[in-house]
Amino acid sequence: MASNNQPLPGFRDFPPRERLQSRYLFEIWKRVAKRYGFSEYEGPILESADLYLRKSGGELGEQLFRFEDKGGRDVVLRPELTASLARISAGQQRDYPKPLKWFEIGRCFRYEKPQRGRLREFYQFNADILGEASPAADAELIALSIDVMRELGFGEDDFSIRLSDRQAWINFAQDHEIAPSNLDSFLQIVDKIERDPAEKIKEKLKPFSIDLETVRNFISTAGDSCSENLSEVLKDLGARNLNRFVEVDLSIVRGLAYYTGVVFEVFDSGKNLRSVAGGGRYDTLVSIVTDGSSDLAATGYAMGDCVISELIKEVPTALLQYQAWLQTQATCEVYIVIADESKRSNALSLGHTIRDSGLAADWPLSPMKVNKQFKAADHTLARFALVVGSEFPDLKLKNLNSRTEETIPAGSNTIDVIKARLEAPDGPLLA
Repeated sequence: MASNNQPLPGFRDFPPRERLQSRYLFEIWKRVAKRYGFSEYEGPILESADLYLRKSGGELGEQLFRFEDKGGRDVVLRPELTASLARISAGQQRDYPKPLKWFEIGRCFRYEKPQRGRLREFYQFNADILGEASPAADAELIALSIDVMRELGFGEDDFSIRLSDRQAWINFAQDHEIAPSNLDSFLQIVDKIERDPAEKIKEKLKPFSIDLETVRNFISTAGDSCSENLSEVLKDLGARNLNRFVEVDLSIVRGLAYYTGVVFEVFDSGKNLRSVAGGGRYDTLVSIVTDGSSDLAATGYAMGDCVISELIKEVPTALLQYQAWLQTQATCEVYIVIADESKRSNALSLGHTIRDSGLAADWPLSPMKVNKQFKAADHTLARFALVVGSEFPDLKLKNLNSRTEETIPAGSNTIDVIKARLEAPDGPLLA
């Protein structure tokens, strides 16, 4: 049981410093999505349990935060966003031109064992295209997934996209007399073929009368098993010069049963982590969710914040980019150091005037030693400290990056001086 000063297992607190990393991811996710022409939507965190039980498959049904609410309804905290999107889009599709290109950044919840890169509460970025059956939609999302990684500071040697196709496995199942009703169970075994020991996989395959070698041989001939749709996706990515980031790998099947066509996952090149992101085509989900009253071809992509946060720490270019971004996230632009407490009223008046001008300013709320005030200023990442001391109305403006200073004489327009300095690069200041 968690102590009173600790969150529950698998959940996180987000004090300001930790919150910055979330903001960094959100900014990049949103920037790339908008560059690709996606519109933002938002769904509820609480959904009917039936919505996520109809066609989830795999382990998802066992990982639900599921309970009965005060109205006697069987509800869940959403474990992912796709089923919610299917419900929302079915009800709203007539109000929007096709295809729908929608994205959301929101919290999801799964009751699973917390470990590195996997928590019970996480943020997830979803981008989906609905109402478009063409392989071009799949290629568009794979291209987006590549550009998200590039925008985060990862290079061609840092990650790869592994592409597969559920249709190839449907054909395999037909050739080996696997009943359609057993396909999902079979694919759950394939999904773990790289993680589970060979003996365990062999045992799981016995009910299907298929040996492990047959499955591995099929995977190794991925190029011969490409469907027409997958070939078109590869052609599209080649036209964008993005095919260098992708490889066909039929061991990728994705864990959810609702996938129907091309699927993909993003992996770090060092293979130190589980998949960073993934997605695929789910043409039947909207129909399933709406009991056949609505039908939309669909394909989607999702990235959670847990794995990518770990990978950023491991790849120097991505980490340096994040650290550079951090330096731009000052909580204020000017920190007012009150060196003479008898001048506090003057400092307050000046500080509020600075805020009224549109600049961010902060100051100590109670008397504090000057050296501690400068430490507080550094903590805010402010570029400048404005010192109000016994020499007031003369002021000192200190550049906290270059460690230089200048005097702002009485009668000067302090706001204009500060704005001019903020617009200039750091360097020696002129008195």
